[in-house]
Amino acid sequence: MMTNSNIAIGNYILLVMLFLSPFAQAEEQNEAVNLSVEDLLNVKVTSVAKKAQSLNDAPAAAFVISNDDIKRSGATNIPDALRLAPGLNVARIDANKWAVGSRGFNGRFANKLLVLVDGRSAYTRSFSGVYWENQDVMMEDVDRIEVIRGPGATLWGANAMNGVINIITKHSSETQGGLLNAGGGTEEQGFGSFRYGTKFGKDTTARAYVKGFNRDENTHLTGEGAGDNWDKVQGGFRLDSQLNTQDTLKFQGDIYHANINQSSIFQQPSPPFAFTQNDRTHSYGGNVLGRYQHTFSTTSDYSLQFYYDTYTRNDAEYTDSRDTLDVDFQHRFTLLDWNEIVWGLNYRYGHDFIAGNRLQNGGKIFDITPNSVNDQLISGFIQDELTLIENKLWLTIGSKFEHNDYSGFEGQPSARIMWAPHNQHRLWAQAFQDQSVPHHVPNRGVQY
Repeated sequence: MMTNSNIAIGNYILLVMLFLSPFAQAEEQNEAVNLSVEDLLNVKVTSVAKKAQSLNDAPAAAFVISNDDIKRSGATNIPDALRLAPGLNVARIDANKWAVGSRGFNGRFANKLLVLVDGRSAYTRSFSGVYWENQDVMMEDVDRIEVIRGPGATLWGANAMNGVINIITKHSSETQGGLLNAGGGTEEQGFGSFRYGTKFGKDTTARAYVKGFNRDENTHLTGEGAGDNWDKVQGGFRLDSQLNTQDTLKFQGDIYHANINQSSIFQQPSPPFAFTQNDRTHSYGGNVLGRYQHTFSTTSDYSLQFYYDTYTRNDAEYTDSRDTLDVDFQHRFTLLDWNEIVWGLNYRYGHDFIAGNRLQNGGKIFDITPNSVNDQLISGFIQDELTLIENKLWLTIGSKFEHNDYSGFEGQPSARIMWAPHNQHRLWAQAFQDQSVPHHVPNRGVQY
């Protein structure tokens, strides 16, 4: 039972924290303002060359969205946070759908932009795009979002033709303790999240979270509701362990369920030749990912990663379900003092089910034959970064090799050269050959 003295002490501590908070925020802002150009350009990225390197030394059109950038923007979801990246086209279609593209190619089913969440591919092979309403994380747990505009097929494969978006969450040691976030309004009628981080021994940390929201429908110019309100609940965990001085282990997973309302217009051969159908889409799924890394030295390491991802989406027009198992190995080492080699192997197995559903008028938009297939993707890559002139000139050459069940063998070679005329300036150029197409499900009969 709390006494009056305990309450008084608690209130005093709260007042002190509220009084000091503006000064702490001002100090953080001053530190950011006083950063030198060298510090600002020393932001680390891992998506350009599959290794940690300075953003200033990355031969690519790369941009990093930090956690502080997300906080200041007020973004509550990944697509809105991506508006901060130059060169990305982000448009909101309705209350629950987005169109995100790079290099001017934007649309609901944009299919040439690879999206990763902590190394897990987030695109669906149904159309080689992304269901952005399915991709969600606790925004407070995002460490950074690395955005690469331009071809990245040599390292990442065919779906990286127009770029790569890599969403990287924080190490669980950085999210210790509890965090509660809740709010509401006229559009975001209610939202909230809770996360708790703890330690298991000296070198193992973990966190778990749950979040959810309910968003109101948009309004047409006529004043009528658009019928696109939706709600979603999601939970997940992450565990990080430093097994010894050389070995680390990461294990994480997520699960979600969403109820998505939408209004669609369908064509029909008889008068009135079109009808509007309001339907409620159910989308649910989950994933689990594990990663083991062994470090030999600062210039040599290898990693083994696996993940399993599943989702099911029941729309008015179709049902789309897919299970994916992915295993990835990567090795980095220096052969000589002036070159660094990164190579890797990947195996991906997928099982999908796609079938057309009957609409309210009894018809179907399409049928797919067969409606269920199993497919495999086997790939490997190698890339060598050569230092031609110390601290002045670098040449990066490499290629990706893939074999899939639809188009057979494919190769994507590339070469990049970067010149540093000054320690604050970089000039680079790239030549590549992309013989591949985005991986989806061709060679299946589609009847409309």
